[in-house]
Amino acid sequence: MQNLVIVESPAKAKTINQYLGNNYKVVASYGHVRDLPPKNGSVRPDDDFAMDWVADTRGQKTINELIALCKQTETLYFATDPDREGEAISWHLYDEFNKRGLLKDKKTARVIFHEITKKAVCDAIENPRLINQKLVDAYLARRALDYLVGFTLSPVLWRKLPGAKSAGRVQSVSLKLICERESEIEAFNPIEYWQIMAQMTDKKQMFQMRLHALKETIFKKHDISSQQHKDQIIAQIKDCYDFIITDSVCKNVKRQPIAPFTTSTLQQESSRKLGFTTSRTMQIAQKLYEGIDIAGQTQGLITYMRTDSTNLAASAITATRDYIQQYYGDAYLPEKPRYYQSKQKNAQEAHEAIRPTNVALKPKELQHYLTDEQLKLYELIWKRMVACQMNNAIYEQRQITARDTHGVDAIFKASGQTLIFDGYQKLYIEKPDDAHDDDDSKQLLPNIQIGDYIVQESYQDSQHFTQPPPRYSEASLVKKMEELGIGRPSTYASIIKILQERDYVKLDKRRFIPEDRGWLVTGFLNALFSRYIAYDFTANLEDQLDDIANGDLDWQQVLKQFWYDFYDLTEEILQKPNQDIRALLNDALQDHYFPKNDNNAGNPRQCPKCQQGILGLNTGKYGIYISCSDYPNCKFTRQIGDNTNHDDDTDNNDYPRLLGAHPDNALPIILKKGPYGIYVEIEDGTKKPKRASLLKKQSPDTITLEIALNLLSLPRLIGQHPETKKDIKAGVGRYGPYLLHDGKFTTLPADDDVLTIGMNRAVDILSTKQTKSTGRDLGIDETTGNKIMMKSGRYGAYVTDGKINASLPASVNSDDITLEDAVQLIKERAAKAPPSKKSTKKAVKKSRKKSAKKV
Repeated sequence: MQNLVIVESPAKAKTINQYLGNNYKVVASYGHVRDLPPKNGSVRPDDDFAMDWVADTRGQKTINELIALCKQTETLYFATDPDREGEAISWHLYDEFNKRGLLKDKKTARVIFHEITKKAVCDAIENPRLINQKLVDAYLARRALDYLVGFTLSPVLWRKLPGAKSAGRVQSVSLKLICERESEIEAFNPIEYWQIMAQMTDKKQMFQMRLHALKETIFKKHDISSQQHKDQIIAQIKDCYDFIITDSVCKNVKRQPIAPFTTSTLQQESSRKLGFTTSRTMQIAQKLYEGIDIAGQTQGLITYMRTDSTNLAASAITATRDYIQQYYGDAYLPEKPRYYQSKQKNAQEAHEAIRPTNVALKPKELQHYLTDEQLKLYELIWKRMVACQMNNAIYEQRQITARDTHGVDAIFKASGQTLIFDGYQKLYIEKPDDAHDDDDSKQLLPNIQIGDYIVQESYQDSQHFTQPPPRYSEASLVKKMEELGIGRPSTYASIIKILQERDYVKLDKRRFIPEDRGWLVTGFLNALFSRYIAYDFTANLEDQLDDIANGDLDWQQVLKQFWYDFYDLTEEILQKPNQDIRALLNDALQDHYFPKNDNNAGNPRQCPKCQQGILGLNTGKYGIYISCSDYPNCKFTRQIGDNTNHDDDTDNNDYPRLLGAHPDNALPIILKKGPYGIYVEIEDGTKKPKRASLLKKQSPDTITLEIALNLLSLPRLIGQHPETKKDIKAGVGRYGPYLLHDGKFTTLPADDDVLTIGMNRAVDILSTKQTKSTGRDLGIDETTGNKIMMKSGRYGAYVTDGKINASLPASVNSDDITLEDAVQLIKERAAKAPPSKKSTKKAVKKSRKKSAKKV
């Protein structure tokens, strides 16, 4: 073997193997082979930020395999992804080989390609370069920063804010964005306003006009602020029937196509149009990039999907223009090619936008080779690419003004538009996030001129209220983060996932809502680390990382400027008394946890029980709760979020509380507090009355008699399974909510309610569990005839042919495994398998006999 090419994924290796000759062997590193160990001291600031790198079990196994191959090769090519992370993986591999003295008599080269096509790969092999140390330094700086912030800030949270899980350099700023938007919504006061419209006709066409002015008083959008004001205006204009056109303006407006996709714009548009999460979008795009088996040949269908550049290769532009001319004609082809400039500061223009590798490969031709999700995303990318090289769309915009002829001096206006030439919109129409259609501005108006007369058919009035700013969706959050320069697009998917996994935010109707834990973390950081979660500070730090990558800054100097002030602040905060921390939290979160209303107009923090003390946040061994400052005289407490237990020294006079009488037997239903939390009980006078604990997300303040009866009814019968005809029950056990069917328990997903789940959903959950237990059929191995299955075991996902089980590498998504991947993994596992016990025993017996003869 003369040449060894190392890429990141087995799918990518498989595709590239087809493009290179027999003198090349392409293997996968399965992503990073080593990382900073998750323990304090892995980055040493006092030793010029030296770092300890270690390989986990999977990483060490990969390194050993690559070392064995490296010994047999003459030239070693590092062909990992063309970004900083890919450069870092190549650097890690080079460093591991070099430490072992394996590279002394070998040629090494770094090769990059932005699409996996034969031409791109072969061109890269012919034009290698060295590993870019500037990009590696930028990676080291970012990795050290994120590590130091995480391992320094998180312990401060654990000690000073019970219940908080962690904080991160970019993650905390993203959470702040979501909480600040929620604060804007909570503080929003809607404003009432009215619109007065007139239904007009020119005897040929009906259309609407909006009241613009009356007796020289011009009405802006919110000026008619009450029904009384509206009625006064209607009374003045009700007899105005005839109007004359006093102004008519008509002009053509061109709309240009937008740029091809970058990582962030793909995530945004995929969320808006396809409903994909950022994580799912990137997973699908990764598969399209690495290659899809099409008619027996694996092809990479899109260019690299982690990019902030809108640059396009000249060959791609030429091919796209040829396609447009062939299929759409000269009318849709601009005279000159379109070039796009990235708005992202420090965008790597040497990279390319996300585009199809072959624009002639139309989406409909791939429908038999791609999954539904893959086809939808490919079609989105393909259409955006073709549209970006098409002609402008042209609209005719018309605005008309009419005045009454009765001397009332009422002026109405209308605007509308007509599509004259669809241009790029024949193929692609953008869908802005949170866009609202303005039907009035898009209506079709008659071709009327100054001096023409129109007639009012009726007046229509409508009441409206101003709306608060919308909560962030995944698309709008990504857009905002990119606008502020927070993080990098390639990290957005993982950041959003972490915020949800740590219960800092939740998605409701595809919008982010901060959880109580998220509010508390943001309040804590705003009060004590405001500088480090400021938007401009985070953006400036990103700029510095870009400057390191460009060779303009020294990475260790950047770390020094950040680290020592940050460390001193954390040490200072650790010494702060908890009561001072609570006071700062109360101030930071007062508007959220103590909002003003009609009952507390004087002081929203006045204790509702004793009317003397002041409410404030308090901490106990079970987390944070609200209590009265006049404790122990007043023992009022109120829970926050999931806190169902308070400090042992804190009593609550609200328990036990009578909820009502049982409808069947009139026995009292009581809400009680015990050593393990809040629960409901049927007080029947026995030693072991029927009890039921509150569910995880239930607050005692919201428990009614109806809810208590539902809890006490568990486990409840949902119905009979339509296939097995056996009962399905829902209940709560020691491990949480469950379904019981045919004597087997199935954990209920967190999003399902054990009290309301119905038959269809229950059957679906049981079916999903059955599929997981029996496995997923990947197909038949043609060489052996064995059926290949994907299954889940106690140690994770694995593939099997019924005889040999092969675990999936940690970096590989089980959804992406193909039959070919599975067969290869099983072959590799079989090659490494130890001899069977039987063959070992035979060998031992044979050797014993031989030795006996010699004796």
